[in-house]
Amino acid sequence: MHVPRPSKETEELFRSVVPEAPGVSVRPMFANLCAFVNGTMFAGLFGDSIGVRLPDEGTRAELRAVEGTGPYGPPGRRMAAYVSLPEAWKDDPDRLREWIAVALEQVARMPPKPAKPRKAG
Repeated sequence: MHVPRPSKETEELFRSVVPEAPGVSVRPMFANLCAFVNGTMFAGLFGDSIGVRLPDEGTRAELRAVEGTGPYGPPGRRMAAYVSLPEAWKDDPDRLREWIAVALEQVARMPPKPAKPRKAG
């Protein structure tokens, strides 16, 4: 499966719209960048597409009703609770920040993921 890589501009934009908050980190995953809170992903890049995780079905439906949103992730393996934000919003970072903040707030309420044990090597 081909995994698209984001442009440097999209990476910089993503880093600029992810809030600095307790428990939040941005790190690479599968040649892209993802934002995590307490070990759980709440936003990420898939190529130049920015997606957010919205566990609340009502909020997810509200966002999906916005023109330009779409599925997030590779074709045939879409990530169910995620929505890709409209491409046009890259020119409106406040709109990106708004929905990334909603995703952060919803995912932060989930129980923290337990740390994976390190493999002996």
